[in-house]
Amino acid sequence: MTWVNRVSKLFQPSIVIPKSSLPKIDLTSKSYQLMINAGIISNVATGMYAFLPLGLRSLQKLINLIDQEMTAIGAQKILLPVLTQTNLWQQTARLKQAQSELFMLNDRHGKEFLLSPTYEESISNMISQVGPLQRKQLPLRLYQTSSKWRDEIKPRLGLLRSREFIMKDLYTFDLDADSAKCTYEEVSDAYKKIFERIGIPYKKVIADTGIIGGSISHEYHYVSDIGEDVILSCKSCKYEVDKVDEPKTRCPKCEEPLISTNSIEVGHTFLLGTKYSKPLKATFVDSNCKKQFLEMGCYGLGLTRILATAIEILSTNLEIRWPLELAPHSICVIPPKKGSKEEAKAQLAYDVYSTIQNCNLDVIFDDRVDMTIGKRFIDARKTGYPVVIIIGKSCLADKPLVEVHNVYKASHVNLALENVVEHVKGLLKK
Repeated sequence: MTWVNRVSKLFQPSIVIPKSSLPKIDLTSKSYQLMINAGIISNVATGMYAFLPLGLRSLQKLINLIDQEMTAIGAQKILLPVLTQTNLWQQTARLKQAQSELFMLNDRHGKEFLLSPTYEESISNMISQVGPLQRKQLPLRLYQTSSKWRDEIKPRLGLLRSREFIMKDLYTFDLDADSAKCTYEEVSDAYKKIFERIGIPYKKVIADTGIIGGSISHEYHYVSDIGEDVILSCKSCKYEVDKVDEPKTRCPKCEEPLISTNSIEVGHTFLLGTKYSKPLKATFVDSNCKKQFLEMGCYGLGLTRILATAIEILSTNLEIRWPLELAPHSICVIPPKKGSKEEAKAQLAYDVYSTIQNCNLDVIFDDRVDMTIGKRFIDARKTGYPVVIIIGKSCLADKPLVEVHNVYKASHVNLALENVVEHVKGLLKK
């Protein structure tokens, strides 16, 4: 076994936050308390959090999932600088609108920059500098996963509303409006696959284009009482819209009443037209050898917010529940306590671990054998491992058996070693 998969070597500081020390609004955030208490994240400053090893594993799994779906539609991954020249935002007339929420700074030469809350200007400027593009390069789809910054008036609810947050941003470039609409539909289909793989019911709603602008916009929401957004839904015709974009109380399509629901926005898509390509001169050469402005789209997913919202929705008050594809480790193996009768069968735990690892399943070994099995099982449930395998009393039978616990279903079975892998694979399928 490699040491990185031993719980005893894992950096997982468990910090229990007294409820009396939390702002009243944060008391309502189950995800914030669970992620801090379980050593998933650490609070380093107001609205800023460090991702600890387990949290980063889950974040990376989400990134990998998204990378697969982006690659499937021909998107290429890049990485833009976090700093953006403020003069680019002046050219698109966004600086004045957004200035109160921007972190701004000057370099030693007095040149002004901002910590990017979004990257439309940056990528349009980059395309302008390397362009004009050729028709054969279109459609061009470039995306990144990176930090964004917003100077929130009142950061709250942990990762749900923080100053620094991680997003996947896709920017698309097409030769005309019809092509851009086709791209919009293709990306929307990719988003559908992403949310289906995460496995939590979501809503795609019509939305206002806001400060980013454009002609078409949709938001992706998870329904949650803690959410600060409100969506309006029609049960009759399934029309759904962000409340900001629909002041009426009846459905504009069928006149049935609209029902309001609190939600958390975790994704947003925009068809931008030439709002950014025109002022920043992002162009391509048409069939007549003339420069034309590129038709753009932008598509964002809030990764840190998706993780926090998933925990908010799925978890109990004491134990984290992850989407199965995003758990930091899928399986935790717990060997017998040192000095117990079962210790004579401790090798069985290593055999189980090796068998699972050889099948490329994501497993961690809780080697803290000075602790009771019960205490380690509590820790495993608190962390949110979906499957826990315990080498307990049943290992002393004539034919040794191990306990395989489906933590999320609160059930278990006793199995022989040769039957463990197939059973576990079944548990980890949706």
